[in-house]
Amino acid sequence: MEVRVLTLFPERIQSYFQEGIPRRALEEGHLKVKTENIRDYSTNKHRKADDYPYGEGAGMVLLAQPLFDALRHDSGYIVHLSPRGNLLTQKKVQELAEKKELTLICSHYEGLDQRVIDTWVDEEISIGDYILSGGELAALVLIDAVMRCLPGVICEESLQEESHVCGLLEYHQYTRPEEFEGLEVPKILLSGHHQNIRDYRLEEQVRLTLHRRPDMIAKGLQEGIYPEKVIELIRKLSKEDIS
Repeated sequence: MEVRVLTLFPERIQSYFQEGIPRRALEEGHLKVKTENIRDYSTNKHRKADDYPYGEGAGMVLLAQPLFDALRHDSGYIVHLSPRGNLLTQKKVQELAEKKELTLICSHYEGLDQRVIDTWVDEEISIGDYILSGGELAALVLIDAVMRCLPGVICEESLQEESHVCGLLEYHQYTRPEEFEGLEVPKILLSGHHQNIRDYRLEEQVRLTLHRRPDMIAKGLQEGIYPEKVIELIRKLSKEDIS
């Protein structure tokens, strides 16, 4: 996948790919990320990229001209990171991971001229119901989530067990030592009985999701995504909570 990021602060994006999984994804060719400074497209001699909004109001708005010129020949799926956008979910992440080219616009201040959105933007996306000082952090969240879904970046087995992938939260994780300050690892995880461990973890997933995100359970039941075994556990654990 090729990702193009239009931003006033390219270094904020570039620094993220200097280590860890993001760096490996670039080095192994699973992902290409190109950052471009919006100011470089400005026809103003001072590289001006923003101005005061019409109709009064505080803050500044990114100009239409630099972004129009930056996007005029863009062939990617164009996304504006905005608190007004569609919520970024795992389902949306998986949809975006199917794109060959993705262009992200990181706006600042009071956003960007609506004519850019009306003319060029395919979708506005929000990473949550809160406000950031700029779109770079939101863009990195989106890139990281999408990157993990690209073939070869993360072990497929690990992806299938993560929270939100199957409509359930992930089970608790433990590592060595078996006992630490009087706190022990659940015995079943030390049993070596793989089927029992899988059953235990699935029950923990359902229990956690019922307690912490009942909205996910309701949505999963409504959409019919759960196998019968999960539905049986939901019924069982719901009755335990009531009693």
